[in-house]
Amino acid sequence: MTAAALSLPALAVRYTAFALVATAVNLLTQRGLFAVYGGPFAVYGALALGTLTGLVTKYALDKRWIFADRSTGAATHARKFSLYTLMGVATTVIFWGSELAFDAVGGGDWRYVGGALGLAVGYVVKYRLDRRFVFGAA
Repeated sequence: MTAAALSLPALAVRYTAFALVATAVNLLTQRGLFAVYGGPFAVYGALALGTLTGLVTKYALDKRWIFADRSTGAATHARKFSLYTLMGVATTVIFWGSELAFDAVGGGDWRYVGGALGLAVGYVVKYRLDRRFVFGAA
């Protein structure tokens, strides 16, 4: 069954599963950075690296399995990934704000709770933006 033929509940389950995968990639990347570096600005470096790895993971999954986008070519791919990244700016603000707020209040592993909550809210918003502005023609 193609992504385009999925029912709304099946699409929601698939999107949620992919959001959980990307969240795990993001937070495990952060955890990995903290394991090797704990110096100044480690939180911001971890946020940036985790965001990058989560973004690439989620784009690859969404493009094929959520939006059934079969477009090819470097120029098309670059344009869509650029738009996908741009749509993620607002949701990244939500995610980083939530994670940094939890870090400020509870520190330590509470940072990851805030990150997971921020990512969950951000992914709901991002789906709507991606559907309309990135993969609308797919």
